[in-house]
Amino acid sequence: MKFLHTMIRINDEAKSLDFWCNKLGLIEQRRREVEAGRFTLIFLGAEGNPDSQLELTHNWDPEEYSEGRNFGHVAYEVDDIHATCQKLMDAGVTINRPPREGKMAFIRSPENISVELLQKGDALEPAEPWISMENVGVW
Repeated sequence: MKFLHTMIRINDEAKSLDFWCNKLGLIEQRRREVEAGRFTLIFLGAEGNPDSQLELTHNWDPEEYSEGRNFGHVAYEVDDIHATCQKLMDAGVTINRPPREGKMAFIRSPENISVELLQKGDALEPAEPWISMENVGVW
């Protein structure tokens, strides 16, 4: 068995691609527009791991999606969780659960999907501002 992708429905393609690609660093692998079905599929992968993909599904007709907490989260391993969180904060992304122990953080996508960030290898030495930072919202 091989993992293929996780699908998330999106409302605003530009806003979602800005978050997933520009801020989080995923790379668009392929795109498929299905005019008959009135939807676009956008497949994203992480650099060095393009086969574990995230599929963004944009239905062309407006639709409201609920949060779906039963989904859980998507998770990505990062080389430096402190630098990644700082880059995201500088780009306007809220760090819902800061990496206080240097190992794990949570953020939310524009679609309110929980994204877990995990430090590659051993935890980094705990550091400010993360040690003192409070949780924000839910993840």
